[in-house]
Amino acid sequence: MIRPALAVTLSRLASTGTPLQSDTVLDIASLFPTFELRVAASLLVTVAVVAVWRLGARLHDKEVDAVSMPVWHLSVTVLRLVVVAGGGAFVFAVWSLSGDIGTISTQYDLNRQTFVRIALSAAFVVGAYVLTSVLGRFIGEIASTRPEISDHQREIIYRIAQVTTYLATLAVILGIWRADLGGFLVGAGFLGIVVGMAARQTLGALIAGFVIMFSRPFEIGDWVEVGDHEGIVTEITVVNTRIQTFDGEFVMIPNDVVSSESLVNRSRKGRLRLDVEVGVDYETDIDHAADVAQAAVEDLDEVLSVPKPQVVAKRFDDSAVVLGVRPWIDRPSARRWWRARTATISAVHEAFAEEDITIPFPQRALSERDPSGPIPLTDTRPEASPEADGGVEGGDGGASTGSKEADE
Repeated sequence: MIRPALAVTLSRLASTGTPLQSDTVLDIASLFPTFELRVAASLLVTVAVVAVWRLGARLHDKEVDAVSMPVWHLSVTVLRLVVVAGGGAFVFAVWSLSGDIGTISTQYDLNRQTFVRIALSAAFVVGAYVLTSVLGRFIGEIASTRPEISDHQREIIYRIAQVTTYLATLAVILGIWRADLGGFLVGAGFLGIVVGMAARQTLGALIAGFVIMFSRPFEIGDWVEVGDHEGIVTEITVVNTRIQTFDGEFVMIPNDVVSSESLVNRSRKGRLRLDVEVGVDYETDIDHAADVAQAAVEDLDEVLSVPKPQVVAKRFDDSAVVLGVRPWIDRPSARRWWRARTATISAVHEAFAEEDITIPFPQRALSERDPSGPIPLTDTRPEASPEADGGVEGGDGGASTGSKEADE
């Protein structure tokens, strides 16, 4: 059915020898005369648009030597927008020329102006989404060329630009539909109260997210400990914070939990001090053991020479005097922390072995009772004598005699 309609149109063009006029324009709807064909065509065009959109996303990140990166990114973005607009126009033409949209518009009292508003609103929504993506990449490129802009600041700039773009798009769409802003604001106020009561935790996380972004207790890449979770911060949004644990797991923590829990930032100052405990025997010279441990740690490549490592006496343990070896590392991370800790333990162990300094291990002495003198298990309480009971026999006899005399 598609081929005859196309053949008739082409033969009409060939016979007249003139360009197609409005009455001879290729009727797209005639190529899809049935409802099933129009649905299939719409699905195929949608799939093609999605495929081109994803291909454009891959091409967007591809490096091209012929043109500069901003020009390449802009060209790929424009191409994606053209493909989306062309696909939407094709689907709209198929359904509008077939008369289905006219039937729907008559049934629901929709005019051409309404469809134009719908199309413009959809175009602005898609444009806002694409614009935020372009802004994100543009801000990232600028931040990569300027070392004074940190990842945290880049994230804040991007989020502010994203929220501003969406708010501006919403205002434009409301202007297209000529909405009453006064009534809209009143309704939005009541809706805000209802939503605020129903989503207090989400709004709390949202507010806490902005507080975290501007107060900057930590930045992306910092090693933090939030409650029971510890890891590297990988992303900060207005709702939650994502950290990657040292086991490779990603943990999403709501920002209200982050602001309410105790927070430890181990890499805030760019360096971190380790505390490795080692015990020495009570008969060992403490000062000599501390000097040996400090000299062993100072030669390590994994720790900083400034500030110098310190060795302090911490406490008396059950079988040893505990020393604390305290070296420093820069740019703290889990890998550097474990490497420095392992190197410190190995160096101290080898140095103590060379100096014959004993690292004692817990000892416990067990004793056994002498089996030659067991404790008797018999009852050793003294037996009661008649005198101690007040003369039981005599008392009984006297009592018996007295009773007999009373009976007589």
